[in-house]
Amino acid sequence: MPVAAVPAYLGQNFKDASPGLRFGMYLRLWGINRRTQELLWKTHDLTYEVRGQDRQERELKEENKTAALRDATSLTDNDRRTFSALLARQKTAFGAAGPAEARLSLEALSTAPFATGLGNEHPLENGFAFLNPYGLPYLPGSGVKGVLRQAARELASGDWGEQCGWSTDRYLTLTAGKEHVALSAIDALFGLESANGETQHVRGALTFWDVIPQIKGDSLMVDIMTPHQSHYYQQKQDRKAGDSLTPHDSGQPNPISFLTVPPGSGFVFQVQCDLAHLTRLAPELVADGKWKALLTAAFEHAFRWLGFGAKTAVGYGAMQEDPKAREREAARQQAQADAARRAQAEAERQAALAQLSPIDREIREFIDARQDRNQSELSALLGGLKRGQWSGESRIAVAERARSMMQDAKKWKEKSEKKNPDKDNDYQDTLKVMAWIKGQ
Repeated sequence: MPVAAVPAYLGQNFKDASPGLRFGMYLRLWGINRRTQELLWKTHDLTYEVRGQDRQERELKEENKTAALRDATSLTDNDRRTFSALLARQKTAFGAAGPAEARLSLEALSTAPFATGLGNEHPLENGFAFLNPYGLPYLPGSGVKGVLRQAARELASGDWGEQCGWSTDRYLTLTAGKEHVALSAIDALFGLESANGETQHVRGALTFWDVIPQIKGDSLMVDIMTPHQSHYYQQKQDRKAGDSLTPHDSGQPNPISFLTVPPGSGFVFQVQCDLAHLTRLAPELVADGKWKALLTAAFEHAFRWLGFGAKTAVGYGAMQEDPKAREREAARQQAQADAARRAQAEAERQAALAQLSPIDREIREFIDARQDRNQSELSALLGGLKRGQWSGESRIAVAERARSMMQDAKKWKEKSEKKNPDKDNDYQDTLKVMAWIKGQ
C-alpha cells in the first residue's frame, strides 16, 4: 500500500489531518515493493503475480496517484466547523471594515466543479491552493480581482451587448507631479499599471478579500483530464505513435487526476472600496453608489461567461448568484427597515408623552402597555379602574377621562336612557364611573 514520506514516529494514519496536509506533507503516494517492503520513492507499488501459459512470475505496477488524491478529499467534522468559523469571522471583520457604502458582498453557488492553484508544484503534476495554516481550499482575492477586471473589460468593449455602465473612454484625469494621467473607470477601480519605463501608475480603489468556499457534502472531488496528443503539445517523440511530432489520434493518452471543489458549494465574495481614494480619482463613481452597480454587473458577467479559478476555458469555476442569499439579504434589509420604523415611532411616542401632564402620561402608558392589542382603549381603562389600578385623586382623574371616552363612544347612559338596567353593561359602567368620580 502507498505510504507518506514522514518520520516513522508519525505513523501512517492521517484521517484526522486537514485536506491540505493530506495533499501535501502527509500525501500517501510513495510506493513500496510488497514482497520486500522496500520503499521505492516512485508513485506506484510493485506486486508479483504468476501469469501466462508459461506460468512465469511477473512484476506488476499499481499506480497510487488517484488513490492518494482520494485519500486527501474527505472532510472531517473539524474541517466543516473550521470552514464555518472562518466564514463567520471573515463576515464579522468585513462588516466592521468601514461604512456600508464602502462594502459590497455577493453570495454565489458553483454550478460546475471549481479548481484553484493547479499550477502549484506538486508530485502529482497538478497542485491545489490550500489556506495555511488551516489546510482548507480557498480562492485568493488576487484571482477574484483578475477575473473581475477581465469582466469589466469585456463589458466596456461592447462586444457582449449591454455595457452596464462600463466604458473604455479615458475621461478622468489625475495630476501626478507635473503630468496628467487619463483614467477610465476600470483604471480608477482596479488600478493602472503603465508600460515599462513609465511612471504613470495608479492604485485602484478596490480591495478583494479571499474567498472561503463552503463545501457541499463531506468531501472534495477528484476529476481526470486525459490529453490525447501530449507528444504534440510537449514536442516529444512518441515511439508508439511512430516518433511523429504532428497531432494525430494514435498518441499515448496520459490521464491526469486533480482535486476540485464539488458543484453546489457556496462562495461569498467581499469587496472593499477606499471611498476617499476613489473620490480623488473619480468622484462620479462614488455618487449614488455607482461603483457598486458597475461591480455587480461585472460579477454577473463573470458568473455567466468567465468563471473563477483554474480551467475556466473548459467550464470549471462557473457560478450563479445564490437566490436564497438574495432572499436573506432582502429579509435582513426589511428587518432593519422595520426596526428603524419602530425606533422612530417610539421616539415620536416618547416626545408626545413628554408634552402630557403626569396623569395623562400615566393613562397613555397604561393603555399602550395592554397585552391584548385588540382590546379597546376604553375597555382597558375601565378594567384598570375595576382592578384598583389607581386610588385617590388619580382614580378620580382617570374616571373623568373614562367618562369623556364613553361619551365620545356614545356609551354614557343617564337614568332616563336605561331600559333593562340589569342587562345593560353600558349603564352599569356609567354608574361605576360616576361613583369613582364622586370618590366613592
